[in-house]
Amino acid sequence: MITVLIADDHPVVRQGLQVLLSVQDDIEVVGEAADGGQALAMAAQLDPDVILLDLKLPVMDGIAVLRELRGSGLRTRALVLTSAADRGLVPLAVQAGAAGFLYKDVDPDALIRALRSVHDGNTLLAPEAAGSLLRPGPPAVRGIGALTDREREVLARIADGRSNREIARLLGVSEKTVKTHVSSVLAKLGVADRTQAALLAVRQLER
Repeated sequence: MITVLIADDHPVVRQGLQVLLSVQDDIEVVGEAADGGQALAMAAQLDPDVILLDLKLPVMDGIAVLRELRGSGLRTRALVLTSAADRGLVPLAVQAGAAGFLYKDVDPDALIRALRSVHDGNTLLAPEAAGSLLRPGPPAVRGIGALTDREREVLARIADGRSNREIARLLGVSEKTVKTHVSSVLAKLGVADRTQAALLAVRQLER
């Protein structure tokens, strides 16, 4: 039996996937997550074989979830299922640890086959997604302009010299969530540490 966790912020999508997967003799849906933080917590708790992961998630986006999963040591394999049209997300997802990348307009039978293939240890990409890895696309947006509102809040607190614990208390989230946001901020800014991020933030504010 292949155990699956569905992570998508749209209830209708989760329900549709639940119905599709529930009629398969070899697949069991063990949970549904509505945001990135919940997806990570449920993955750690339920230890599913595969997580069907949307990239557009609140609290923590799918790329951040993939990075956190990869660093957690969990055996769960991630199959991205998204409507995001940005081809630049494909290499980001693969680099972050995705075992598969499909778009939501995929044929239901193809989705089931992909899920089984990913479970068996294979890497599977939609043809359009595979093409994104082979040909150069537009440069990814980097710098402060690439940060989400929450990541900007975290960066502002970093610039103030706050620790992860202090930031977590100020924003009302867990330290683990702050750590994930900090990693994402550093990656998007192209800097190696918090000090460089803080200096960059200060320079931006001085302009």
